[in-house]
Amino acid sequence: MKRSIGILFMTVLLAACGSSVKLDNVPVEDKSGTPVAVDGGSAGAGNAVDQRNVASVDIQKSAQQGAGPAGSRLVYFDFDSFVIKPEFQAVIEAQARFIKADRARKVVIEGHTDESGGREYNLALGQKRAEAVRAALGLLGVSDGQLEAVSFGKEKPAQPGNDDASMAKNRRAEISYR
Repeated sequence: MKRSIGILFMTVLLAACGSSVKLDNVPVEDKSGTPVAVDGGSAGAGNAVDQRNVASVDIQKSAQQGAGPAGSRLVYFDFDSFVIKPEFQAVIEAQARFIKADRARKVVIEGHTDESGGREYNLALGQKRAEAVRAALGLLGVSDGQLEAVSFGKEKPAQPGNDDASMAKNRRAEISYR
């Protein structure tokens, strides 16, 4: 009896996992009016690309927009602390000037911790570190709408290892431009 119920349950489970949706030959709709290639075939007249619709990219300019100002984008913290050390004030000031220069610029401040402590504690500490940098940038005139603070806790170490030097490198906030 138990075996029959088990077989019936597995049959129902496998039937529920099936799908009648065909994934081959999915129709593609292009609202720009240009031909679209489907299934690896050619679109329009051969494989030629209409150069009028291709925008050139200035690599130097795009690298400058996403990279931020020259210098560090890292603020390091002491063990179990979210207080910004005075030696990182120049880093924050340079970042603030760069962010204020373009009001459309968006910044994510990522808080990180070393491996000591539990997951929840490290996520909270990483968030406090990111919020401390966010507050410092706000005091220097950066719009709050440009800033986002997130925590990765101990999930993304900068340097693996359990020695003091490695753990010190992991106690940080990173300023990333989007």
